Amino acid sequence: MSLSLHAASPSRGESRNPLFTPLRLPCGAVLENRIVKSAMSDCLADGTGHPTDAQAALYRTWSQGGAAVSIIGEVQGDARFPEAAGNLVLDGDSDLNRFARLAREGISGGGQLWIQLGHAGALTDPAIGTPKGPSALDLPGLSSAALTAGEIAALPALFARTARLAQLAGFGGVQLHAAHGFLLSQFLSPLFNRREDAYGGPIEARMQIVLEIVDEVRAAVGPAFPVAIKINATDRLDGGLTETDALKFVAALERSSIDLIEISGGTYFPGAPATPEHRRSGAYFASFARSARSMTAKPLLLTGGIKTMEQAERIVSEGIADGVGLARAFAITPEVTDLWRRGEATAPAFPRFTSPPEGGVTAWYTMRLAEIGEERDLLSGADLDRVIAACTDRDRRKAEIWRNHFDRD
Repeated sequence: MSLSLHAASPSRGESRNPLFTPLRLPCGAVLENRIVKSAMSDCLADGTGHPTDAQAALYRTWSQGGAAVSIIGEVQGDARFPEAAGNLVLDGDSDLNRFARLAREGISGGGQLWIQLGHAGALTDPAIGTPKGPSALDLPGLSSAALTAGEIAALPALFARTARLAQLAGFGGVQLHAAHGFLLSQFLSPLFNRREDAYGGPIEARMQIVLEIVDEVRAAVGPAFPVAIKINATDRLDGGLTETDALKFVAALERSSIDLIEISGGTYFPGAPATPEHRRSGAYFASFARSARSMTAKPLLLTGGIKTMEQAERIVSEGIADGVGLARAFAITPEVTDLWRRGEATAPAFPRFTSPPEGGVTAWYTMRLAEIGEERDLLSGADLDRVIAACTDRDRRKAEIWRNHFDRD
């Protein structure tokens, strides 16, 4: 399969910058530039799994800022397995009209809005859900049961139903979340998948359920609807997913109906190493992307560590990947795409934190997203302790709403 570009007439100042050339996906959809707002868990849903005004405003802001695609992180198809009480839940009980409004707002300034199909698995918040993964785990800070064979067999239909509902609500595409230690990532990792049936063992077996989900999602949404996937280059954990096995997974995805492969890495498991906030070596997984490029002609999106326009431009111009995914850059500067298009402010001014506690920086960025949705701009890196307290209190209140709504004890 070869990539074809949709013809376009770049405006003045864009003609030599490959970031602002369109990209046609295998399904036929066209991305108008090569900059994607990667999925983040914004935690802005209302506690019943429905979108809020602040969430709609957040994605409207990113749309107006020029992103080719914005991806909504952690949209759950099963309320028993949320990552957080602020997750969206899109299932048969959801009010599709409220999701349709979010879909409209998220494209009002241009670009596309996709949802990330989530399932936290063993990382399910035990305060509001039921942690279950490929295998039972009893680790410091993490305990979960194993999914039964029947529960695994039901996963393709679950993901397909959520994808179809997203399509009906007016979203422009979906992304399977097979990275960062959540359920599909757990299946791929030998550290967390110790099953002895058809879904455990060598990578060819560990990837099987993910490929089955891809096939059923595609059958549900048809050939012209974008279906992407986010994968780990590595778990960055001893005994976890290796780059060798990750490349075998990429080779299998080449034979699938996937339209876009986003490359990231790492996990949110307790004690897992965090990527240094101000690492200056550029894109974290560029070497893996180069290797993946030799394994597939599918469009590749590289995410992680990309902080400047020059870095992003080089990734595309050198053919390392076909586009770049930015997350925290969009939290700091929502209009980063348009600024880069005009050649302005090539590096967002990221805050610096001194000895942050585990999860503290994530909490800061989560609350920064709430600020954008509420049209405020007050936070600085010095606010970390206050922000962590506010985030914890908000999560507690939403967890109570969640338990009441979904009848959790």
